[in-house]
Amino acid sequence: MLNLNKHFLYYLLASLMFIVNTGKACAEDQKDAPLEIPGVIKVFAEDIFTLNEKIPNLLIIDARITSDRKHGYIEGSINLPDIETNCDSLAKIIPTKKIPVLFYCNGVKCGRSVNSSKTALQCGYTNIYWFRGGFEEWKSKSMPFLKS
Repeated sequence: MLNLNKHFLYYLLASLMFIVNTGKACAEDQKDAPLEIPGVIKVFAEDIFTLNEKIPNLLIIDARITSDRKHGYIEGSINLPDIETNCDSLAKIIPTKKIPVLFYCNGVKCGRSVNSSKTALQCGYTNIYWFRGGFEEWKSKSMPFLKS
């Protein structure tokens, strides 16, 4: 009986540690995105229409995971989750490092577009836009979007 209690206590302790660590990770994910990313141009929802008119070859990259995209996405955007964004994956969809590219994710509580923008900078891309408000701002301003 004593061995069973030791195993139970060990299991309980391990479970509590997992819950605490998982909660901590979730809380860290809920930090607001930075206000600025050095080397990147921050834009708002309304700016995207103007950018599309001025820059016909603007690529819009949705840095969210596929399950988030099912709730809606900006028309014409390409899905490349931040966890899959690296120099090779960017090179496959962006022909040259000077092509203008805009990254977005869910909103200010989402860091995926921050990660993707920083990765693009590290890979040598020079014309990067970042939509900090993301899909949350897009929807709140009744901008058109598509659902899969």
